[in-house]
Amino acid sequence: MNLRISNNELAAVAGRYPVKILVHDYAGHPFQVDLSRELASRGHQVTHAYFHGDHGPKGRLERSPSDPANLSFKGLSLPRAYDKTSFVRRRFDDVAYGKAVASLIRTLKPDLVISGNTPTESQTSIVKASRKSGAAFVFWVQDFYSIAVTKLLKKKMGTVGAAVGAYYTFLERGQFANSDAIVVITEAFVDVAKKWVDGDEKVFTIENWGTLNEISPLQKNNDWSRRHGLADTFNFLYSGTLALKHNPQLLIDLTKEVKGRANVVVVSQGVGVSDLERAKREQGIDNLILLPLQPFDDLPKVLATSDVTVATIEPDAGMFSVPSKVQSYFCAQRPVLLAAPAENLASQVVRKHGAGLVVDPSDKTGFLRSAVQLMDDDALRVGAAESGRKFALNNYDIMRVTDRFEMVFQYAIRARDARKGTS
Repeated sequence: MNLRISNNELAAVAGRYPVKILVHDYAGHPFQVDLSRELASRGHQVTHAYFHGDHGPKGRLERSPSDPANLSFKGLSLPRAYDKTSFVRRRFDDVAYGKAVASLIRTLKPDLVISGNTPTESQTSIVKASRKSGAAFVFWVQDFYSIAVTKLLKKKMGTVGAAVGAYYTFLERGQFANSDAIVVITEAFVDVAKKWVDGDEKVFTIENWGTLNEISPLQKNNDWSRRHGLADTFNFLYSGTLALKHNPQLLIDLTKEVKGRANVVVVSQGVGVSDLERAKREQGIDNLILLPLQPFDDLPKVLATSDVTVATIEPDAGMFSVPSKVQSYFCAQRPVLLAAPAENLASQVVRKHGAGLVVDPSDKTGFLRSAVQLMDDDALRVGAAESGRKFALNNYDIMRVTDRFEMVFQYAIRARDARKGTS
C-alpha cells in the first residue's frame, strides 16, 4: 500500500486537519523547539516535552507573549540527579525517564508522537505507550544510540561489552519496526535505517538546522564579551556539550599552540570539561577560559564573541553523530574549525560551502595548523563566515522545514490508520 503523501495533498489537508502532537526531545535543543513553535503557529496543539534533568544546551523552553495558546512545554524530572558517568545507575534512570514520558502520553492522548535524541531504554517505553494510546509514532533519529554504546562498551569490556551492545541494538531495531515513520538527519543514516525496517518507504531524511529566528550575527564587542574580558582578544570558541566523543584533548592542545596570541573559550558542560579543568589547573594554561553553559537568550552574544568557532567529533562517533553546534555557528556568521571524519555531514557541508576548515580528528598537527591559518588570515575568516551564513539562510527556513515534517506526520497517521484497519 502506498502511503506517501504528495505536496498537493499536504497543502490540502494540513490547514484543515490540525492534530494533537507531542514533540519529545530529551535534550531540549533549540532547533526542536523551533519546530514546535512553528507547528503550533499552524494550528496544531503542541506539547513540547524534554528532560529537565539533562544539563546540556537548551532552547527557549518557556512560553513567550508571542506564542499561541495551543503551545505548551513540559519539563520532566527524576527523583534523583541524573548521572551519566555510572552506566548501571544511568540505565535505571533511563528506564524511569521513559516511564515518565509514557505516563505523559497516556495523559495527553496525542494523535502523534515524535521522539528523538533519547536513550534506547527510554525510547522503548515511549514507543510502547504511543502504540497503546493509539498515537502515530515518528522516530526522529539524531544518532544511533545502540551503535555508540556498542563501540564504547566493546572497547571497555570486550566480548561482554559487545553482548550488551547487541541487546541495545535489538531494542533499537524493535523501535524502528514499531515506528510509523522514521526521520534521519543525514543520508549517511539511511542504509542502516532501511536495513532495520526492511524497506525504505517510511524512512525520510530531514537534516538538522540552526535557529535563524533566534541567532543572528552580532558585534564581537557586546555586553557579554565585555563582561568576560573577551571583547579585545582573539578567541577560539567551543560552545555546547563536551563529551568524550568530542575529544577534549584537542582543545588542550589548541590552547598550548596559540598561547600568547589567543584564548580558547569553552562554554560547555559534560564529562570532557573535567579534563579541561584538570589541565588548566595542573599545567597553568591561563588562556583556557572555561565557562558554564549560558542562558539561551545570551547565545547570540556568546557566539559573536568568537573569531573562530570550534567543533570536534571522534572517528568512531562520526558515522552515528552529527555535531549540531555547527548549525548555530553558521547562523552567527562565524568561521568554523572542525575536526571530524570526512564522511560526517558537518564535514561535507563546511568543506563544500567553504564555511571553514576541516581536518581528520586523528590529525592533531593538521588541526593546529588549520587553527593558526584561520588566526592569521583575515580574508579566510571573513569569507568562511559569510559562506556559512549564506548556507544557513538558504537551508534553515523553519517554514520549509516544517512543511517537510508535516508531510512525514501525514504519512505516519496514514500508516497508523492502515495498521489499525481504519483506512
